[in-house]
Amino acid sequence: MALSRVWWARATFWGSAVTPGPFVTRRLQLGCSGLVWGAPRSSKLHLIPKADVKSLVSYVVDKTKVIHEKYHRFLGRNFPRFYVMYTIFMKGFRMLWADAKKARRIKANMWKQNIKFHQLSYRDMEHLRQVWAKGTDSQSSCEFSRDVTKCIFIGIISIPPFANYLVFLLMYFFPRQLLVRHFWTPKQQTEFLDIYHTLQRQSHPEILTCLEMTIPAISDAGLRWHLTEVCNKIHHGTQPAVNDILALRECFSNRPLDMNHLQTLQLKALSRAMLLTPHLPPFLLRSRLKNHTTVIHQLDKALAKLGIGELTAQEVKSACYLRGLNSTHIAEERCRTWLGEWLQISCSLKEAELSLLLHNVVLFSTNYLGTRR
Repeated sequence: MALSRVWWARATFWGSAVTPGPFVTRRLQLGCSGLVWGAPRSSKLHLIPKADVKSLVSYVVDKTKVIHEKYHRFLGRNFPRFYVMYTIFMKGFRMLWADAKKARRIKANMWKQNIKFHQLSYRDMEHLRQVWAKGTDSQSSCEFSRDVTKCIFIGIISIPPFANYLVFLLMYFFPRQLLVRHFWTPKQQTEFLDIYHTLQRQSHPEILTCLEMTIPAISDAGLRWHLTEVCNKIHHGTQPAVNDILALRECFSNRPLDMNHLQTLQLKALSRAMLLTPHLPPFLLRSRLKNHTTVIHQLDKALAKLGIGELTAQEVKSACYLRGLNSTHIAEERCRTWLGEWLQISCSLKEAELSLLLHNVVLFSTNYLGTRR
């Protein structure tokens, strides 16, 4: 009570000069409805109108476009070679981003609809194949494709500060080794595909030699004769017919040419023909070749269902190149003819005969018209 009298005395003495703090004011406002010492603060927030926000965003976007156009004109006028490279890089990044989004959407649909890789449409299967090197139908194991591996490598070495300048120089001097196909110029695409096909063809003689060495181990005399004839035709520059290849089905479904009994030298040579690394243990080489051949077989079935006539010229050439034919220097109609004959062979094979499809990359493409350079 004594303290209360002292406090009221001080308040009376000082008058209005003494004002309670915000805590006291709030307590008095809540406790005594008739006694209010401070005006309550306004709870309204002053927000920017939506029209002003839209105008600001539009202004920033317009200014960015103007600056971007001026930068393009500056590069094109002062650094024309760099401007060409810059333009290709920008288009490549947009294409790469679009491909990644599409692959993610396909994978999401597969998960939602509970469908397998071989149940997709041809174009979806081919798109996923370019992003992922798919394994078996269960999709329990999969590995990065060459393009994704390059992107991961570039991303890792770009992490240190200022390392992006070094990466840019490496890309300029080593585009085939470091750049993915999205960043290749049309001239580079033709040049690099020729280089890759040359690397593939270097393994063809070794594969044919391995086939000839296994002929005596084949028990059936008729199969030995057919395989000898096919090898002789290829050595003399003749293209085997579809029936010549299909006559070897039983030969490649049993020892010694079925997938499970191929020798290490054959596995390494076939890996090089498929542009896969041969520097792995034999069981890994065998597994990768099985997966790669299974994917091609599934693609062939989906393509036969779709029809070759539905493919664009670029899709036809890409399909031929995947199957061992250097289609960059062959007319579109000849590519369609060759691809149709390939499908006749592939769609006639069973899973146990896929070793023949793997060897067909060599048997059916080595002497095709226009491929020998």
